[in-house]
Amino acid sequence: MVLDLPANPLSIELTLSHRRFWWQIDDEDEQPEQWDASADVSYLELCPDDLQHVGDISFVIADLARKRNLLDAVVLGEWALDFIAEAVVDPDQGKLHAELDDIISKGAPRMLIVRSIGVEKPWRGHGLGAALTASALRIMAPNARLAVCRVSPLDFRGAGTDAAETAAFRAGAMLERIGFHRWRGVHIIDLRNPSLVEVRMDMLDQWWPEHCADEGEDSPCNHTAT
Repeated sequence: MVLDLPANPLSIELTLSHRRFWWQIDDEDEQPEQWDASADVSYLELCPDDLQHVGDISFVIADLARKRNLLDAVVLGEWALDFIAEAVVDPDQGKLHAELDDIISKGAPRMLIVRSIGVEKPWRGHGLGAALTASALRIMAPNARLAVCRVSPLDFRGAGTDAAETAAFRAGAMLERIGFHRWRGVHIIDLRNPSLVEVRMDMLDQWWPEHCADEGEDSPCNHTAT
């Protein structure tokens, strides 16, 4: 049992929100879709106010059957535009490259692009970055076929060269624990990959007994977890 976390991690809630300017109300205005997932301790759990926020995940959903424009580069990033150009062989239909099409489940011709993953310092070192990211991606599975993320030392500009290399290596390893694998220099994952569900098991196995011990007879903990 890990005892040095601010609160029981099973009490963390994910709040997903979609952002756009108020005047973007035409159908085409919502593309690409900008999303944020905020991880926070439930108000039902005892936790100091300044430690309730656990982390944030930022991502964008791109419609692969839609023509790109200059504004897309601002939201998606140049690397994502280049990757989409490589990954999509039929822009009108949003059809993926044959290598990808064979390994990605069928679904809406949309791609989720992970832009950033952050965990607050008091919550780091316990696998929460992987668990929360996997859960957020799984929740979004009905909305896209695959998720992609590019990890580069340039993403850690605030650190020195060696530190940036190490941070990039660790970030890539975390993604691979979730189930991502590399394709043409970018980490990708099928959003219906069972690994996104399985990632939570270590956390559940470690904290579920402690969580349930504090609950009453009517708690869901007294029923078999599925």
